[in-house]
Amino acid sequence: MSKQRYLSWVVMLLAMLMVGYGAKHDRETAVFNNEEVEMPVNLTNLPDLQVLGVSTEPKRIQVDLTEQRLYAFEGDRLIFNFIISSGKWGKTPEGVFSIWGKFKYTKMEGGSKTLHTYYYLPNVPYVMFFANEEVAASKGFSIHGTYWHNNFGQPMSHGCINMKTEEAAQLYQWAGSIGTKVIIYGQFDTPQS
Repeated sequence: MSKQRYLSWVVMLLAMLMVGYGAKHDRETAVFNNEEVEMPVNLTNLPDLQVLGVSTEPKRIQVDLTEQRLYAFEGDRLIFNFIISSGKWGKTPEGVFSIWGKFKYTKMEGGSKTLHTYYYLPNVPYVMFFANEEVAASKGFSIHGTYWHNNFGQPMSHGCINMKTEEAAQLYQWAGSIGTKVIIYGQFDTPQS
């Protein structure tokens, strides 16, 4: 086994332990900002969607934080253009990243009960973790489906890229294997009241 393949395997194993991959959860409810939210009943039967056509062009995902949009390209050809929600309680990192792990669903938990930013979200669907040399994989930044809000176009996350679940499913299937480039740029300006 090559050193790079071994390191990738170790990182993925650590990530699985970190996010509770495949773990059974005692809770029957999800929590977002200290409030219970409806959780999908069963995500274990999520469909494997197939994207028609095969391309040899390099794939990349671009996230525009200013416009709250995600664009997926094959070469110079735009494949997807989706609305997203980026970080509100935690800054979404900017830069060039690579997808290092893909999980059909996983648990995410964090925030602060005191600050009313606590979340416990079992079965977050279509998760693609990304990292680079400045932003470690252990930070847990990802692109994923979202069942706990519908306020897309506005920052709503703790740093991740929230997407509509059906669009996250399309992107998850399209992105293919580990290593797809993710470029994040811009800054969301909150409108003055």
